[in-house]
Amino acid sequence: EKLEETLQQLFPQARIVRMDADSTRKKGAHKALLDEFGQGADILVGTQMVAKGLDFPNVTLVGVLAADLSLNRNDYRAGERTFQLLTQAAGRAGRGEQPGEVVVQTYQPEHYSVVYAAKQDYEGFYGEEIAYRELVGYPPVEHMLAVLIVSRVQEEGELLGKEMTDLVKRGMADVAGLRVIGPAQATIGKISDLYRHSFYVRHGTYQTLVEAKDRLERFCRERELRGQTVQFDFDPMGAY
Repeated sequence: EKLEETLQQLFPQARIVRMDADSTRKKGAHKALLDEFGQGADILVGTQMVAKGLDFPNVTLVGVLAADLSLNRNDYRAGERTFQLLTQAAGRAGRGEQPGEVVVQTYQPEHYSVVYAAKQDYEGFYGEEIAYRELVGYPPVEHMLAVLIVSRVQEEGELLGKEMTDLVKRGMADVAGLRVIGPAQATIGKISDLYRHSFYVRHGTYQTLVEAKDRLERFCRERELRGQTVQFDFDPMGAY
């Protein structure tokens, strides 16, 4: 909204369309806004939803603000997500006969995600990203089991997380290469008065993580949890 306001001050004659969660809340609003832009509006301002799949041949300039915010997320795929977003956004410009230009605002212009996105170099990015994941053992090099604990009482969630991680560490101590990370407060620590904690188990063999999950599920059944739920996710697509 602030960007829309600033653009209207800079270009008072321009027709500006804003597309975000608020402006697309009503049924059919998404299509109506895109139709308005396609039929002659000058500027389309929006969140990440405007970066994907739009095909307007007259768009000749795309700007991406704070492009590196996604690099600071607690997510092993942060670099990949940033590269995807920038290449998708850049692809909105110059789709017709007129050439396009892309301007990216970033505080980390040297980051490989930004550098390779600017060059549209997919193979270069892959080489850098897969080397990083090999170094730290993230998917797809190794497998990962994410465990999310949701609890009505914060202290009970913390205690359950410690008990479950201790169970894996003790019960599978003889498994070479097994790593347990956490427990800690989840990326979103509280939703609707429910507290969230998470931990991760990593290993090169998928079946080893299945064994860890089975152990944890048996433990939860024996404990007959009340006021707590536990969720498992193999090779998660985001951070918990």
